[in-house]
Amino acid sequence: MDFITGEEGGLVIDWTQMATYNTIMSIAAGAGLLLLIGLGRSLHGDKTFRPEGWALSAGVLGFILTLTGGHMTLTWPFAKYFPFDNIIFGETSLAFGVLLLATAFYLWKRGSVLATAEDRAEEAAATAKPLGIFVFGLGLALFGIAAAGVIFQLFAAPAQEPISGAFAEWPWIEALFMSGLFALVGVGAVLFPFALRSFSSATPLNAVAKVLGVVWSITGVVFLLFGALNFYTHIGLIVNTMG
Repeated sequence: MDFITGEEGGLVIDWTQMATYNTIMSIAAGAGLLLLIGLGRSLHGDKTFRPEGWALSAGVLGFILTLTGGHMTLTWPFAKYFPFDNIIFGETSLAFGVLLLATAFYLWKRGSVLATAEDRAEEAAATAKPLGIFVFGLGLALFGIAAAGVIFQLFAAPAQEPISGAFAEWPWIEALFMSGLFALVGVGAVLFPFALRSFSSATPLNAVAKVLGVVWSITGVVFLLFGALNFYTHIGLIVNTMG
């Protein structure tokens, strides 16, 4: 990495050249995954379905991810130190953010129709079916990110970062952790179009939908908590490397 070394040999990073906001992105992504699982359950069997609440939630999270992911994708703020992170976090967040905004728009505009549909789950699945191709492709992309993370040992935090930096001597640990998360989200994304095929309030969830629910629930919680933790660890890294 093209880091700067201070007079005493300590790591110094020029933070004017590396805007970082994957903290809020991680929280929003985790919350977004949990929101989709909650929405699916509500469509499948919640008799008190409130489309406006789901629309507002999807809109808030979609706006954050589209704004930050779009900025990261177009401007590459990590270019000097971690250029690959612009692809890993920026492009995936942008894609997920736009999908959440589309969900919010649909629920806001067609929520009343959906709420009174004879089979809400089937109606929503039919609407989302064309997006299944894109979501499937994103799943394959996430597998690519996971493979790159392991092969090139990405995601390792510098020793100056609190908590995460304790594993700096063993970069494969964080590489496996983060790559595993991306791979699990990818599993859910690849299964998404197949889960829609029999998504109906009249029938129990099939095995594919259940697996999708499990992997997105787990990764949603982990991304949310990891993002919250990074508000401490990233601030500590900045303090320790300002020079």
